[in-house]
Amino acid sequence: MAKPKTTDDAELIKEWPLSTAATLGSSVRAKGILLEIRARLPLAVRKSLEIEAGALTLAMAETAKSAFRAASSVVSNALEDIESLPVIPREIQDILTISTTERHRWLSDGRLPSAGTRTVKLRGRARKITFHVFDPRVVEDILDRDMVTVWREEDAEATAEKRRRAALKAKLTRSLKTKAKTPSKLDADPDDVSRSKPLGWEEFCRDGLLR
Repeated sequence: MAKPKTTDDAELIKEWPLSTAATLGSSVRAKGILLEIRARLPLAVRKSLEIEAGALTLAMAETAKSAFRAASSVVSNALEDIESLPVIPREIQDILTISTTERHRWLSDGRLPSAGTRTVKLRGRARKITFHVFDPRVVEDILDRDMVTVWREEDAEATAEKRRRAALKAKLTRSLKTKAKTPSKLDADPDDVSRSKPLGWEEFCRDGLLR
């Protein structure tokens, strides 16, 4: 099989611009869309589809008219509902500019709703991995309302409150330990009782005033 033509030397070229609603302004999401559509094409022509300047570009040689028409049809059909393509983890992190830790935390506490799970097989391995995917319209709403900023402020407040409680608990623990180490008057050493007698006590006893 001959090497697929590039846009510089190909004679058959077709482009499909990707809307912001599809990419959500993310180059990672755009690359994900490319990979998703490539997976629907015959293996021999997958590399003929590229993404350039925010548009999918199919470029093939003039002699591959039949394959070009078939591939074009697949791409066009795939793009009809591409805006509803679930958002995968690496894409949502790029779209919302969040870390893996934040994604896991907000997914766990329900602030970042899951749209289900997806299982894929790693290339060249028998192992499969399962991960959560997200509704692109929900992600878009989170982005538009800047909910990430709100959630980060909530997390900062929660962390400060936990530190305050931990400091208070530590202070109370130290106070109780100190109190436990300090002997009370009832627990004082009997030998110390004589040291606490009033002045003149010895003379008082010697004169027999208590007899």
